[in-house]
Amino acid sequence: MNLIPVLIAWPLLAAIVVPCIRDKRARGVAVYVGAGGVMTLALGLLAVWLAGGKRDVLLYPETEILDTAMLVGEVLLMGLIVFLCVRHKKYPVILLSVGQTALLLWAELTRPDFTLVDFAAQIFGPLVDMNTELMQPHMRVDCLAMLMVIIVAVVGGLICIYAVGYMKAYHHHHADVQDRSGFFFSMLFLFLAAMLGLVLSESLTWMYFFWEITSVISFLLIGYTRTEEAVRNSFRALWINLLGGCGFAVAIAVASRTVGTTQLSDLVNLSVWLTQNQPALAAVTVVPIAMLAFAGLTKSAQLPFSSWLLGAMVAPTPSSALLHSATMVKAGVYLLIRLAPALAGTMTGNMVAFIGGFTFIAASMMAIAQNDGKKVLAFSTISNLGLIVACAGIGDEETIWAAVLLMIFHSVSKSMLFQAVGSVENSLGSRDIESMHGLLLRLPKLTYIMGIGIAGMYLAPFGMLISKWVALKSFIDADNYLLVIFLAFGSATTMFYWTKWLSKLVSLHHTKEEVHDVTRRDQYVSMSIHAAATLLLCLLFPLVSQGVVDPIITQLFGESYQVLSMGVLTTMAVMLVSVLFVPTLMFLLTRSAHQNYVPIYMGGVNEGDNTYFVNSFGEPEHLYLSNWYLRFEFGMRRLMRPAVYISAGVLVVMLCLIVGGAL
Repeated sequence: MNLIPVLIAWPLLAAIVVPCIRDKRARGVAVYVGAGGVMTLALGLLAVWLAGGKRDVLLYPETEILDTAMLVGEVLLMGLIVFLCVRHKKYPVILLSVGQTALLLWAELTRPDFTLVDFAAQIFGPLVDMNTELMQPHMRVDCLAMLMVIIVAVVGGLICIYAVGYMKAYHHHHADVQDRSGFFFSMLFLFLAAMLGLVLSESLTWMYFFWEITSVISFLLIGYTRTEEAVRNSFRALWINLLGGCGFAVAIAVASRTVGTTQLSDLVNLSVWLTQNQPALAAVTVVPIAMLAFAGLTKSAQLPFSSWLLGAMVAPTPSSALLHSATMVKAGVYLLIRLAPALAGTMTGNMVAFIGGFTFIAASMMAIAQNDGKKVLAFSTISNLGLIVACAGIGDEETIWAAVLLMIFHSVSKSMLFQAVGSVENSLGSRDIESMHGLLLRLPKLTYIMGIGIAGMYLAPFGMLISKWVALKSFIDADNYLLVIFLAFGSATTMFYWTKWLSKLVSLHHTKEEVHDVTRRDQYVSMSIHAAATLLLCLLFPLVSQGVVDPIITQLFGESYQVLSMGVLTTMAVMLVSVLFVPTLMFLLTRSAHQNYVPIYMGGVNEGDNTYFVNSFGEPEHLYLSNWYLRFEFGMRRLMRPAVYISAGVLVVMLCLIVGGAL
């Protein structure tokens, strides 16, 4: 486990070194080395952990120097935020930053000599040895943490590799944007370091420190272009995430004074035990759990907080891929999955489940009206995160099994799709889905990758669909029919917008417009590995279920649990082989496209590409085919405001009931 400090320090070192390199070629090599090092160290940590028997490892109980350094770091982060807010005249945001930092400092510097052992003594009296020393580890390596480390390091590292080639083309097409690629790569690596620290933290204070770093870096990435829109969207992301940070700080302050611990696992286990054995005392853990859940909702961009993630699209594509797939939003769902045992059957759990389910269907409906590829991906991200959040809110073994599997498939597929859309935009000069009509004939390699990614998001027999089936079954078993409705109709709308996009890509459409694939080799390396990983995850689904997901359920709930029987898994393994037909079919369509091409009559003389023709007056005409986007029915202007009002109203009312009941 000595690799952990090196694993976190390596991307931090890369973040310092990379911007100091002025030569672009040498800087690109440094990014490759940095990304490769992160992935290698993460896989090395996985190997060491597996060799040790996949056990739950608790680390670093005595860290006074680091604790002090993190408090100093919190003050420095606050100072940076205050400076940026004053510079851009965003004064209300200052209150959020100063308020939560002051609360955390007060909680840490005035913490009473009251521990979880003392709290237990109040319940059991003389049965507890008051001389017992309670271990306070600051980091934990278990199945869930290790899974997140692999997702962050591998997917995040590949995004960094992709970014090298992308940023060259990006600044070629956006000559008006100042080239700050060194700063951009630095923020990507710093993001990875913060996320690795976050998912390995057991102490809520440590987790909060890394949590706030991700909020600040996301602000800097979103505002990369420094345009008015970018600055506005970056501050929106900052204040929404700082709002969640306030909830996190309240949870730390209350937990340290009511139950005497700021250890995440201790807080969750105590909440579960009190709910089952001492219901009269369970109220002491309600507020910390509710505030942590609130923080998770903001970070995972659930309604009414979704606008910050939609605004993140103004940033270059690698940052969008990083925010939507491997990091940032996954921090929110990771925390909620950690809290899941304490959420089961509680009002806080019901709040989380409703917000997640409602976000799933609302975001899916609004995605139908979008023709911007990145907007569709953004709404899809919010929607899928909503389903994961809903599963965490229910908090039983089946729903968490589905949530973990959804998180795995979503991380890989969504990262690949964002990268593919970014490459298409650099080649076409547009990310409009309508501009991708017949892309199979113009950019076949990118179309294959996008096709696999889209299929992975909604088609059988990919894992996303299997996870939704398990979630649906668990919602029915929990008698939560409102979530059943959300999932059923949300899945239908999901199929609608993905099918529209996929049909555009694979249509046999010839055009006279020449398109040159400007995607670089390092970009294809990253996307190809993502595509291969998506296919392998499907083909090896039974092994992923048994070897990765089931152990997580066992560690979270303390008992062995198997969602799918071996018979069902074997049947699925046979079905999953059919996934190979997706790229094969697309390849065959491409090979036969020119042979099957037949000009059609369009009310005039066809000019040979089924797009342009000369009408009866001798005038040129352009035939244009477009999808049906139902903007009047499902547009953002139509649905976003009601969705925000409904979700905000439910959230405020339920938080008041939860806190009022606890007091």
